[in-house]
Amino acid sequence: MDLGENQISGTIPSWSANTFSSLQILRLRQNRLSGSIPSQICELSSIQILDLSRNNLNGSIPRCIGNLRGMTLEAPALSPTSSAAELHNSSLAEESGWTTEDVIEVIKGRELDYIRILKLVVIMDLSENNLVGSIPKGITLLNGLHSLNLSNNHLIGELPSMIGNMISLESFDVSSNQLSGTIPSSMSALTSLSHLNLSHNNFSGPIPTDNQFLTYDPSSYADNPYLCGFLLPKKCGYLHEDHGSSEFEDDDSNLDKLEKWLFYLVIAIGFATGFWGVIGTLWFKRTWRHAYFRWVEDLADTIYVTTAIRMAKLKKWMMKRNRVVA
Repeated sequence: MDLGENQISGTIPSWSANTFSSLQILRLRQNRLSGSIPSQICELSSIQILDLSRNNLNGSIPRCIGNLRGMTLEAPALSPTSSAAELHNSSLAEESGWTTEDVIEVIKGRELDYIRILKLVVIMDLSENNLVGSIPKGITLLNGLHSLNLSNNHLIGELPSMIGNMISLESFDVSSNQLSGTIPSSMSALTSLSHLNLSHNNFSGPIPTDNQFLTYDPSSYADNPYLCGFLLPKKCGYLHEDHGSSEFEDDDSNLDKLEKWLFYLVIAIGFATGFWGVIGTLWFKRTWRHAYFRWVEDLADTIYVTTAIRMAKLKKWMMKRNRVVA
């Protein structure tokens, strides 16, 4: 079903396996569709190409997205209860080899027209919508997916840690979202991944240095101010065994400087509060000022008299001791 590049508006119908039991391509690209992606779309177990890009879809990606068996390495088989007509149509599709069908899709940043190998293409493109929320962990079950494009949405959270299970992935684009966290180390297992775009997000930490990560263009990580690595202007302060320093020495140094400034600030505020708490009161309260000075004078007199008496007693004791010794 290809209804792309039209002016279709409204919402996506709640199609299910009962409606299109053998649907393998659903292309609604570049329309005016709105609303959320219905969860019933997860029941289309034969889907291999799902293109809902460049619409006005909102809401989150359905959590059941991992149920699309047509995007796994296990071929979606017809159920035992399939009708004779369904079995016949499936057989004809296999025999024809899809030689009369073609679909235009954008993969690896290029628009490609698939004809002869259309039957082998497995793509999901949800880019350029208004999707929110996090990327469902179940999407990592789609280990037959060749291209996944979630760019230009409002997605948040981290990349699924098990994304390395998507071993067939050749193109992965999540640019221009609000994703954060570190790049999962499991992505190093995606040895077929030749196109990667993580730009314009909030990813942090070092970029992996294994396998294909040595070959990507630095633009793949552009506008991620907290990322660091050998491909980027910001280098990572890795652990130095000789000095026992931390992984990010610069961050620790900045933290020490901040703590020192906070210490000085607290001391200054305490001094100013204590000083002006006393001086300010004496300055504006005349009676208090006179009482304070009187108290200081009395205290000074008391100290003087007490000291004089003790010195006289000490002197007398010393003279008596000298007589005894003599």
